[in-house]
Amino acid sequence: MDRPTEPPAVHERVITPAMAMDAVTLRVGDLDVMSGYYGSAFALEPLQERSHGREVHRVLGRGSTPMLRLVHTPDLPAGDQRQAGLFHTALLFDDAAALAATVYRAVQDPRGTFTGSSDHLVSEAFYFTDPEGNGVELYVDRPRDQWVRERGQIKMGSAWLDPNAYLRSHLTEAGLAAAPSRSGQVGHVHLQVGDIPAARAFYVDALGLEATLADFPGALFASAGGYHHHIAMNTWNSAGAGPRAASLGLGDVAITVPGREDLDALAARLRAASLPFADDGRSVTVADPWDTQVTVSVPGTSVEDLLARPTS
Repeated sequence: MDRPTEPPAVHERVITPAMAMDAVTLRVGDLDVMSGYYGSAFALEPLQERSHGREVHRVLGRGSTPMLRLVHTPDLPAGDQRQAGLFHTALLFDDAAALAATVYRAVQDPRGTFTGSSDHLVSEAFYFTDPEGNGVELYVDRPRDQWVRERGQIKMGSAWLDPNAYLRSHLTEAGLAAAPSRSGQVGHVHLQVGDIPAARAFYVDALGLEATLADFPGALFASAGGYHHHIAMNTWNSAGAGPRAASLGLGDVAITVPGREDLDALAARLRAASLPFADDGRSVTVADPWDTQVTVSVPGTSVEDLLARPTS
């Protein structure tokens, strides 16, 4: 008789505080338009590409840092905005000058759409929609000592942020010239899900993130290491959604952890939750309740590794 699966030890129930978000994968219908848009609007340059049969995988980034993988899948239909999947990919900048320069670039490109800006108390953010309807957030964090914590949660909101005033205050010629060479990273990923309790069971209880804001209407924010959020989940457009149909849009949410022991702890949590997963030694891949793929990897993932990674 098989031995019952033992629950993870207490110290293994939470993902390492040293985790970070990695390059997001999008399935796209027009690779050249999407690649050109992300290059023009957000200064993400092609790093490498590879063909897999009829699919072409192209990795974009700043410097040598991959930030986005585009998978050309022209036969797939456009995604339904009411289904589970991507709400937005959030690109984090070091300071207000770098953010303002990128926002200014983005609003010049007519292929995308500026959809708003907000002061979230922990950050200042600007929102765009790419040519195929994927959301993109550009943001800068406020210092952590300015974040307000109430009842064990990090307070966040959506106050008005005047985009023109922000650019007048922070946009400079030097910032514009330096923008393409400035480093960037994926700060967080915001997902559409069908049900918040099910999302919490997967992303908090199994994946190991810690809930940072749980009483925001229709949403849950979770992170590692006390960050305001690495992954957010909402049902604003997708309440009651079931597993995703094959379509353009989100193909993979990627996370990096320091070492193999972190993958072992994750594997123990997934077994305890009776969730199937794949483990190739350097990464663990698992699907959430809506078939959104999540890949957790150790550092050192090359562009070649990213190009070879499977997509949902």
